[in-house]
Amino acid sequence: MNKRSIGEKVFNVINILVLSSVLLFTLYPFYYTFIASISEGSLVIMGKVVLQPMNITFRAYELIPTIDYFFTAYGNTFFYTFFGALASMVIMTMGGYALSRKRLKGRKFVNMMISFTMWFNAGMIPFYLNMDSLGLINTRAGIIFGFAGSAFYIIILRSYFESMPIELEEAAKVDGMSNFGIFVKIALPISTPVLATISLYCAVDRWNGYFWAMILLKDIKLVPLQVLLKKLIIERNVLASVDTGGSFDFTRETLIYAIVIVAIIPIILAYPFAQRYFVKGLTVGSVKG
Repeated sequence: MNKRSIGEKVFNVINILVLSSVLLFTLYPFYYTFIASISEGSLVIMGKVVLQPMNITFRAYELIPTIDYFFTAYGNTFFYTFFGALASMVIMTMGGYALSRKRLKGRKFVNMMISFTMWFNAGMIPFYLNMDSLGLINTRAGIIFGFAGSAFYIIILRSYFESMPIELEEAAKVDGMSNFGIFVKIALPISTPVLATISLYCAVDRWNGYFWAMILLKDIKLVPLQVLLKKLIIERNVLASVDTGGSFDFTRETLIYAIVIVAIIPIILAYPFAQRYFVKGLTVGSVKG
């Protein structure tokens, strides 16, 4: 067995210390948000809650359902996440597969134009005017289909489909299978890792979607939870419609922290189910068969 040199041992120790520090700095905001949400509001304001909750109370969570439009916004977020991710995967998967086939006419030009959009775009105002001209302002369709394509994800999918053995496609054609049949019955089943990984990324992007939802949606009944949370924080009216019952064991801050925790729980629960696909999904296109 090879013995490690002193330099390697020192490097490993430093590496562990640095990565551990990064991990702590990354996780602490989530941890603080949680302990602050279950601590007495006055203690949070005074800065006494740092490493552990104090005077634990779940009053903030009990009051969340009384916030105007909370369940509507929460439902909107699930709606945009599911149907938005679904639309994105359908469009990008079909596009990535088509661009991976060398027989596609104009393939190189289309690939170049898609890659071009990763560095250059028309800008915010032209995009808004384009959405307006299509009648997608203040509509659910605008959020779902207006952001259904990502050049980066299409390129990843294209690279994965390019690694698919050409012999499978040739054998399927000999059996009389159509191009669409090859895509559905062969390409998709063997692409589970990349599809699961990108689906999760699309879902996270949709769940956290905030800026364009705030710009495009004017009706409070259509906005997702992230936009409602912004209104509660910026407009400082989070307690306007909440029945405090004369209680002082929570504050505006602890109520907002509680909303943040509720908002991130679904995504946190989704990660373990897709984690096993990450290694394969993140290395797509690195080695071609």
